[in-house]
Amino acid sequence: MASDQPICDGSLSSTDFQNAANAFAEKWKKFNSGLPEWTWIDCSNRLGFAAHGISDGYLSLQNTFIPRSVKEDHDEVNSNDNQEHFDSATLVWNNISDDGDRFDFHVVYSHSYRVPVLYFNAQTSDGQPLNQDEIEKSLPIKSSEMLMESKWTFITQQEHPYLNRPWYMLHPCGTSEWMKLLLVGHSSTNQYLISWFSVVGQVFGLKLPFEMFEKP
Repeated sequence: MASDQPICDGSLSSTDFQNAANAFAEKWKKFNSGLPEWTWIDCSNRLGFAAHGISDGYLSLQNTFIPRSVKEDHDEVNSNDNQEHFDSATLVWNNISDDGDRFDFHVVYSHSYRVPVLYFNAQTSDGQPLNQDEIEKSLPIKSSEMLMESKWTFITQQEHPYLNRPWYMLHPCGTSEWMKLLLVGHSSTNQYLISWFSVVGQVFGLKLPFEMFEKP
């Protein structure tokens, strides 16, 4: 069960991370019907934690196609905050063409920062991997500007803690600070990942349906 204690410092325990991950995946499936699903990858046995009753793993969203043309249009959509334009963001999932890139996203818990971290890899539609410069150029213009100006949100490459090979990630420094502001008044950790992804997802031009923010 997730903790019902207020999240005062913006961080999350490893146990509450899995509970929040399950809640996030369930709501995503419910309100994003027909879109790729987040799945929990259980790594407990491989890490030898199962014998101690400890569960460990990460959330995975594979082979997500993001057309470049929609990335450019998305910035214009975001200039207007009217609700009628919100669904335009979902075009990044459904508009199929050769002019785009495929992303794999993993949400991994950082024991050092005690927050979730978004790991990702990207490749072109014909399977060629993208380097960091190419990834940053493929992002929405506003995201690129934010990454250049922000002191806490920046892309770096690091060994994936479960796959043991280099992946890109949004560095988690400062995450607990802005999460603390987002979670003012919340008493349950179940909404943690939903609030968190509402920020980090926008780096890639992705938004969540409003229904995901509503309590069960």
